[in-house]
Amino acid sequence: MDFAFAVSDGMGGARAGEYASRIAMEKIAQLLPRSFQQSAAGLETGFTDVLEELFDRTHRALILLGGSYEECAGMEATLSLCWFTPGRLYFGHIGDSRIYYLPAGGKTVKQLTQDDTHVAWLLRQGQINERQARSHPRRNVLQKALGGANQFVDPQVGAVAYEPGDLLLLCTDGLIEGLYDYDLAGLMRAPEPAGPARLLVETALAKGARDNVTALVVEVT
Repeated sequence: MDFAFAVSDGMGGARAGEYASRIAMEKIAQLLPRSFQQSAAGLETGFTDVLEELFDRTHRALILLGGSYEECAGMEATLSLCWFTPGRLYFGHIGDSRIYYLPAGGKTVKQLTQDDTHVAWLLRQGQINERQARSHPRRNVLQKALGGANQFVDPQVGAVAYEPGDLLLLCTDGLIEGLYDYDLAGLMRAPEPAGPARLLVETALAKGARDNVTALVVEVT
């Protein structure tokens, strides 16, 4: 059986950012179920097309609304999506929300997605370190997002095999303002009665996170 989980962070004046995130979630609910049946026939060669089409349609919907209503002008959204099929996880991503993967028994999380910012590129190239990236004045300036002035979208897509006990974390960039990657594994596995996602959010806020802080933790069973 297939399942999908996603996080989205909206941007824009007034309530445009909120609308952008809501539209992104609605598009997933509308478009992805139509493709679930393809996985039963073997999705290995077609998942890229499916996810790229989903991102493209969401992007075009945001552009249309942004150009039609003054209150929606400039609306943008990030989107990080996990699509679970039997034995395999497919993911799509654009923006600076993130997907982390923690194998069962593993001690270190792996960031599956790459932030679509120039500062993140500098970090990946080794030109700055993580602490410098966190304090960089342009750290929140996106190079790619859904909607806005972007004519085309080119989402990152990929796939990983999973096993029971593996954990996935989907989060907005606000969570990482307060936490480093080395903090995540312990918090994701902490025996918190309210759940690890709440613990992650509360810890990030306590450590100074200011932006939208959203976390979703998925355990493979």
